[in-house]
Amino acid sequence: VQLQASGGGLVQAGGSLRLFCEDSGHTLGSYAMGWFRQAPGKEREFVAAIRRTGTGTRYADSVKGRFTISKDNGENTVYLQMDSLLPEDTAVYYCASKTENFMNPIATNILDYTNWGQGTQVTVSS
Repeated sequence: VQLQASGGGLVQAGGSLRLFCEDSGHTLGSYAMGWFRQAPGKEREFVAAIRRTGTGTRYADSVKGRFTISKDNGENTVYLQMDSLLPEDTAVYYCASKTENFMNPIATNILDYTNWGQGTQVTVSS
């Protein structure tokens, strides 16, 4: 798995951005995926995750109703659609993958994810 995140940028509060996470190893269909973010001076935190098949999702309370994670295994890409952005959404956003056990809940713990892409900066101005 070789993950590459992109799509970040500068946007005004209330605006939208769409983040992309591409797997150049073409194995995305074999993994569950997550998005995490890290703001300056803060720990990396969970944002959203999706099952390997794309049939189940989970969100942090802070983004629920505003962000949408989706997965296109054919395109080897995971998306994070971010709407109604707030200044507190400003952070470096990272995508990550993990093997999945469908008997377990969708993972939100950073330690559960084994492969990480480089981050993409999202800045929301007030």
